[in-house]
Amino acid sequence: MKFKIQNKLVFALVAAFAFLLVTFNFSLAATAEAKYYTEIKFTPLPEIKLPKYERFVLQNGLVVYLMEDHELPLVSGTALVRTGSRLEPGDKVGLAGFTGAVMRAGGTQKHSPDELNEILEQRAASVETSIGEGAGSASFEALSEDLDTVFGLFAEVLRQPLFEQAKLDLAKTQARGAIARRNDSPNNISGREFRKLIYGQDSPYARTVEYATLDQISREDLLKFYQQYFHPNNLILGIVGDFEPKKMRSLIQSQFGDWKSNPKIAQPELPQVSQAKTGGVFVVNRPQLTQSSILIGHLGGKFDSPDYAALDVLNGVLNGFGGRLFNEVRSRQGLAYSVYGYWSPRFDYPGMFIAGGQTRSDATVQFVKALQTEIKRLQAQKVTAKELNVAKESTLNSFVFNFQDPSQTLSRLMRYEYYGYPADFLFRYQKAVTATTAADVQRVAQQYLKPENLVTLVVGNQTAIQPPLTQLAAQVTPIDVTIPGVQPPTKK
Repeated sequence: MKFKIQNKLVFALVAAFAFLLVTFNFSLAATAEAKYYTEIKFTPLPEIKLPKYERFVLQNGLVVYLMEDHELPLVSGTALVRTGSRLEPGDKVGLAGFTGAVMRAGGTQKHSPDELNEILEQRAASVETSIGEGAGSASFEALSEDLDTVFGLFAEVLRQPLFEQAKLDLAKTQARGAIARRNDSPNNISGREFRKLIYGQDSPYARTVEYATLDQISREDLLKFYQQYFHPNNLILGIVGDFEPKKMRSLIQSQFGDWKSNPKIAQPELPQVSQAKTGGVFVVNRPQLTQSSILIGHLGGKFDSPDYAALDVLNGVLNGFGGRLFNEVRSRQGLAYSVYGYWSPRFDYPGMFIAGGQTRSDATVQFVKALQTEIKRLQAQKVTAKELNVAKESTLNSFVFNFQDPSQTLSRLMRYEYYGYPADFLFRYQKAVTATTAADVQRVAQQYLKPENLVTLVVGNQTAIQPPLTQLAAQVTPIDVTIPGVQPPTKK
């Protein structure tokens, strides 16, 4: 059924394209004067408005968003759960991720994993679950005609997961393989170790799954973690697609209305965040590498900062094909294969300011110094009018991509409610970007960028890095990435 729908859509698009080819006036195209790209004028983007949606709350506290979209005979939905891996105990890192994975893979009290898979595959439908750092999620997608069946399975997975032991064993085996391979990629090493330098090795925002923590996790732990957080008054459910609202309301009531709330559930206390290392140069020596992966940065902020828009314009000045880092570090000095710098906030805890890239071993020190110079130049000099306009226009023109389809818009609304942000947060941000000046960009660069707190991490061949990293700091601290529980190879 789904493939028939797709074939009809493809046929209609081909027919429409053929019609355009026949009716297009090629003489106008041929006589149109060619212009340089900077001379092309575009009409202003139309005002963007949120699609109509409905929000209501069941008696058990379940928050529901409904948004109709009848373009295709499809219905999809997502439930956000107030949980996350940052809430798992430190000696059982990986527990939340396993709970999210095995919740779906382990079947339900009514359907085995194989039965669940077969029913969904026959209908080209899906039900998925996961738990990330700051939230859990469960989702479904189905043809409109299969909505009752698939939504029922979705409710089963949310309310009656079995957590089959064999599926937990399989997930742990796969996790062991991932641990064994985690040092294969220099970029993976740099990202992982840099977070430890900024947040602290034991921080929930930086700690990693180890063989020892895997061994501590049992099926009973998954059940306990699930029972602690999966309650209707701890969920936000959003559904978008081709449905009749009255029927959808009835379906939600029948599947979730009798799910008992937990009156004792409370907003979890989030881990405290402070910068672990305030400066310093660190190195992960990988003798087999011919280039260096480099990250520099420090603790950042949140989306609800009053200066978030100006900081995002600052990102536009630094990045992209016309940005300072590309023009200066990559193009003029020829120091980088890739280079970037971002103020990267989070919703409810401080993110990071992070800059970096990849370069030749013998250009490592020069690359780091070039990044430092550009950061300080943002503080010392106002950006030019051209730089400001390009950064603002690229940001504002990309705004439309936040509303490409109703499901994307609904997801954003749910996320704002989840983290306690106003529903019109994105539009407030849009207005703030429009109002940002060159003076604003310089002010936030001076206020939020901290050159004295920059932590520098290099993953590369330390012997081949010439001039040496000691030109950046008198003390260079090595980082050992040997995987705990694995005996390092003996030297011959």
